[in-house]
Amino acid sequence: MASCEKRRSAPAPATGSGLVEPVRAGVGGREPESEAEFLLQSGVTSMVREALLKVLEARPEEPISFLASYFEKLVLSGPQGGAAGDRHGQHQRLGRALWYVRLAHHSHRTAFNNNVSMAYECLSARGRRKKPGVNGRIYSELLKKICQDGEAPEEVVSSLLRKIQCRDHEAVPFDVFRYGVLSCFVLLEFVAKADTLYNVLDDGSGVADKRVCQAVLGTLEDALGASDFSVPIRYLEAGSKLGPDCLALAMDKALLERKICSSMNREEFLKKATALFIAKVKPID
Repeated sequence: MASCEKRRSAPAPATGSGLVEPVRAGVGGREPESEAEFLLQSGVTSMVREALLKVLEARPEEPISFLASYFEKLVLSGPQGGAAGDRHGQHQRLGRALWYVRLAHHSHRTAFNNNVSMAYECLSARGRRKKPGVNGRIYSELLKKICQDGEAPEEVVSSLLRKIQCRDHEAVPFDVFRYGVLSCFVLLEFVAKADTLYNVLDDGSGVADKRVCQAVLGTLEDALGASDFSVPIRYLEAGSKLGPDCLALAMDKALLERKICSSMNREEFLKKATALFIAKVKPID
């Protein structure tokens, strides 16, 4: 009967009993690694350090939610098996790259550049038979997703993408990648500012005097055409130089013209304003 009884594990020695708990042997007879060694070798240390750096760079309003989203993206971008898994993994990497570039406003240049670099690394090709780098197809997909979030007219977005896209199988250098991403974000902000300007022109009626709109657009064109800018963010800085006095003078001059004039709706105004922006964007060679 005694041989049939289940053996029970010996209880752990009580504290202060003088008995020493046996040390567990490591795998393969090796010495067990310490907590610090385990965290370092498993990559947890570097992963957590990178997450904390991202919190400091982005400075989100809700840091805990930020970290939760960060680690979720990290898990979803993990390796998948097979051709279907590769397509799924590429989709997840695209979502993670989009999350990276949205973390910081482009005016925070250091944080923005770091995040764009992380997005580029995330989209970089992997595998033995693949050369590292981002191809034109996934680069173009990222640009389209960025522009989908804004209220830019579809025609304007298409015009911008034709200037900054690359061929599907073309290798995209990081400088080109950053220029394209930045151009998209600046376009969205430019559209938002133009929309706010129209709100002033229509005075809440929904339509604005065409003479006044044309005068404001002419003043904006003069400000953008004053210099040849090579950095997209300079377009916003040039537009911000249109002070109230400058705009008021142009509007008063337009209203003094005794001509019967029609109105201009919001969509037409935004198309004309953003067309000025597109004209200044330098195409990728």
